[in-house]
Formats: sequence, structure tokens, C-alpha cells
Amino acid sequence: MLRRRVVHASISITAVAVLALLQPQAVSAKSGFESPYTLAQTYNAALRLVRVDPGLEVTERDPTAAYILFGYRSTEGGPRVVPGSIEMLDSGRAVRVVVQLTQMPRYHEQVLSDALAKKLREEYGEPAPRRTKADAADGGTEAAGPPSE
Repeated sequence: MLRRRVVHASISITAVAVLALLQPQAVSAKSGFESPYTLAQTYNAALRLVRVDPGLEVTERDPTAAYILFGYRSTEGGPRVVPGSIEMLDSGRAVRVVVQLTQMPRYHEQVLSDALAKKLREEYGEPAPRRTKADAADGGTEAAGPPSE
């Protein structure tokens, strides 16, 4: 009798484990890059990338907090729409861009990241050098002007 319960228990555990492996898992990945452009340039290019280029629906956006939420539809996924986000954080030297499509494979995020980096280069050209807070505090070497004779 005890042996029968042990066998049933092990079969049940095995069945649960197999079912867990067969269930589709949410992919939790993110892709991103460091943008040498300003936060305003990066945000505006990201918004145009999402809304204008593929015509995705923007569900929420905030330029002050620098994020965009949207419904992402893959060309290979059919009519299925999954939530996506692009978040931007200005570190002073660069803008950290994070693209998340939690229900899609990571390469979809990488494609969007690469497209945004390309869009920034095409629309704004070479980025202007960014001044750090330390440069602004001491005026930097440019503030002194040309050396006097």
C-alpha cells in the first residue's frame, strides 16, 4: 500500500514537471545601448520609430520621465500584439536606452535597439560632444579662450 502511494506520488511529480516544461514561458530579456545624443533627441527619435515607421500604437508616453509604452506586433507573429517599452535615462555622458518586449525573443528587442541607433545617426548626424557636470562647473578648457601672448 505504501509502495503504491510512493509510485503514484512520483508519477504525479513527473507529470507536473513535464507539464511545466511544456508551458510557454514568458521571456524576460531586455536590450539596449548608450546613445551619445541628448535625451530630447533620443526620446523624439524613439517615439517616431515606434509610432511613425511601423505604425505601432503608443499606449502611454512621458517625455519628462523619458519612457514610451506601446503595443508591438511582429511581422512573423500574426495579429498578436504584445506590450513593449522603451526607457531612457540620461547619465550626463550618454543616454542609456532600454528596450523591453517581455513576451518576445530577445532578437526583437535588439532589432528595435539597432533601428533606433540607426535612426538617430540618420536624422541627427554625428552627435555633438556632451559636456559633463565637472566641465560645466570649472568652465572647461574652452571657457578660458585662446592663450594670450
